[in-house]
Amino acid sequence: MREELDPPFEIVEPATCRGPVLFNSPHSGAVYPREFLRVSRLDIRTLRRSEDSFVDALIAGVVAQGYPLMRAHFPRCFVDVNREPYELDPRMFEGRLPSFANTRSMRVAGGLGTVARVVGDAQEIYDQRIPVDDALSRIETLYKPYHRSLRRLFMRLHRDFGAAVLLDCHSMPSTAGQKDDRPRPEFVLGDRYGTSCVPVVTETVDRTLRGLGYGVSRNKPYAGGFITEHYGNPSAGLHAIQLEINRALYMDEAHHERSAHFDRLASDMEMLALRLGEIPIEELRPYRAAAE
Repeated sequence: MREELDPPFEIVEPATCRGPVLFNSPHSGAVYPREFLRVSRLDIRTLRRSEDSFVDALIAGVVAQGYPLMRAHFPRCFVDVNREPYELDPRMFEGRLPSFANTRSMRVAGGLGTVARVVGDAQEIYDQRIPVDDALSRIETLYKPYHRSLRRLFMRLHRDFGAAVLLDCHSMPSTAGQKDDRPRPEFVLGDRYGTSCVPVVTETVDRTLRGLGYGVSRNKPYAGGFITEHYGNPSAGLHAIQLEINRALYMDEAHHERSAHFDRLASDMEMLALRLGEIPIEELRPYRAAAE
């Protein structure tokens, strides 16, 4: 596994950083370890339905505009960094989980813990229990290093500029599923109902996307996951917002391919980066500094 996932993630930095804005793509990884594929009861095409496919490529242009990017190479169904470190379902594993594991969260109940039980429309990944040491190894070798690097980069921007903004980028199916075929919004902004960033961040993203012709919803059906909740601390000058992108905007979901609209959306993501970088730093710095 180590050789296949070497490196397990990457940080791409501009020659000169223009502002305190960081783009993150934690769910676009598409390197599936051979041993994982061997023990999965699903084929890779089905497993890939859980990916935020091509999101890292969609936002790659922000680096040329002067803003760093972090992206995972491992797939979220292997280990999900947008969860608590130990959200684990004891029914999945051979062996005893650590006493501190969170076995009762809503995400665990839905099969979408740190090590997922299902993908897509609740399709079981495994047909038997997997060793608990396997899950703990994924957390130690992939999850924890990812967050150490993300936190280090985020805090470096904060040190250099006095504040930092994390845009956590994801994608969503164009419909909710077989039981609900109503179309979803083109973008969903998740700021934990105003608690993970100052209003100017959400307003800038909203206004920019609407100005580019997109429909935007806030916090429903996605208010922001673990990363948004735990990296956002506006009173300290740390701002996080989750961006969910409707896959119909940039890909053919049935054939898992980029569509003719991909380049336009990628260009629009660069524009979004520039607009976020133009927010006056005084509006992002800690409240105490603003008051002084």
